[in-house]
Amino acid sequence: MLEINLPLIVFAIFAVLAIGGALGVVGSRNLIHGALYLIVSLFGGAGLFVMLSAPFLAAVQVLVYIGAIAILIIFAVMLTRGMAQTKEVVNRQWWLSAILALVLLAVIGIAVVMPVWGPNGSNVVNLQVAETTAGVAELGIALVDGNQYVLPFEIASLLLTAAMIGAIVVARDD
Repeated sequence: MLEINLPLIVFAIFAVLAIGGALGVVGSRNLIHGALYLIVSLFGGAGLFVMLSAPFLAAVQVLVYIGAIAILIIFAVMLTRGMAQTKEVVNRQWWLSAILALVLLAVIGIAVVMPVWGPNGSNVVNLQVAETTAGVAELGIALVDGNQYVLPFEIASLLLTAAMIGAIVVARDD
């Protein structure tokens, strides 16, 4: 039986924030409202990181991602200023995206449910818990070590730089 306790209630609140914010992002037609919903969703994710005893990831979630959304709002205002008089374009292929979203939801649901309630009928997952946990120092070393994650880290930084330059170019052409 499911026992209602404080961690479960806090988890439910953060899960509702994360999922509700995500639904608000995809359901909102207003760009600013969508960005604000994204902030709510990322805040819910940060709360879930806190519950997982990962305060560093929660702080990164709040400082980096939610801070980046504030910049996104600024660029959205700058870039959509001249588009205010355009007519709303209706996407006639919404049903195709809805079908693909449902298929993706089913695949993800199966991928999550099968390991827990798989064909053997067991509803208990045997998790192998590591004896040592990695800290912030190990994460920093992993990001800059040539044999680990330095290449994806650098590629992500180049993509973000290119996106910023592109946004500035588009904003200046207005």
